[in-house]
Amino acid sequence: MKHTLKRQLRRLATERPYQIVAGSAAALVLASGTGALLTGTGDAPVRQETAAAVAELAPRLGDVATRSQERIAAVPSTSPSAKPSPKATSAKPDPDLTRKAAPKPPSTKVLDYNYEAQLYYYNCGPAAVRNALSATGIETTQDALAGPLGTTEMGTNSAEDTTRGLNQMVKGNPYRTHMIPGAATPAQMDQLQADVVKAITDGRGVVANIAGDATDTDGGWHSFPGGHYIAVVGYKNDGRTVRIADSANPAYPAYWVTTIDLANWMSTRGYSA
Repeated sequence: MKHTLKRQLRRLATERPYQIVAGSAAALVLASGTGALLTGTGDAPVRQETAAAVAELAPRLGDVATRSQERIAAVPSTSPSAKPSPKATSAKPDPDLTRKAAPKPPSTKVLDYNYEAQLYYYNCGPAAVRNALSATGIETTQDALAGPLGTTEMGTNSAEDTTRGLNQMVKGNPYRTHMIPGAATPAQMDQLQADVVKAITDGRGVVANIAGDATDTDGGWHSFPGGHYIAVVGYKNDGRTVRIADSANPAYPAYWVTTIDLANWMSTRGYSA
């Protein structure tokens, strides 16, 4: 009887954590029942040995129960109510919403410039760059620009040269070369319009390398079969028409042409804007 009780108590002491409470209760009931049974039979020695066995295993049951409680407490709760509350975060404003929209360019703008006709028949490149720079507020001479542009009696080679010369004089190197290698496309016409509006709005003249013929908005005819450079110093109609400062003829120093006509006039060439 004594050995049977001990084996049962040891088995309960080694049960898995979730059976500890039930096992402990069963052990107490078993011990109580056994004690009552022994009391009824008058077997005092057996009762004393049983009590001693219970007393021997009681600390082990307590230790196991304590460890089981600690393991259960360490398991994170999966209850929906146990979700941690979200941390408060400071809302940052969306930069796209707080950034001020760029002001719309004026529909018409013409820069103040100091016109000068070209000094030599081949000097249209330096003259156009000089006129464009005067619209930017920079005064220089055609002779001073001839070297940086690489101008010779054969003229100035391309828009790449006028871009380089302009950037040497204007802070920040804002000029870029835009080539129109063939017949001007609608996309290139739109780009020219946008480039002229931006440059003039920023206070900068544009230099165009043209070739062939064009008619201005007043019906004037302008022909440069061997090529020529002109300065663009203003626009109107939101850039659909541009103001030309032409160094070729001091008797006809300025006129208006449509942006479409100017783009076609620059076919196979380009501009600095």
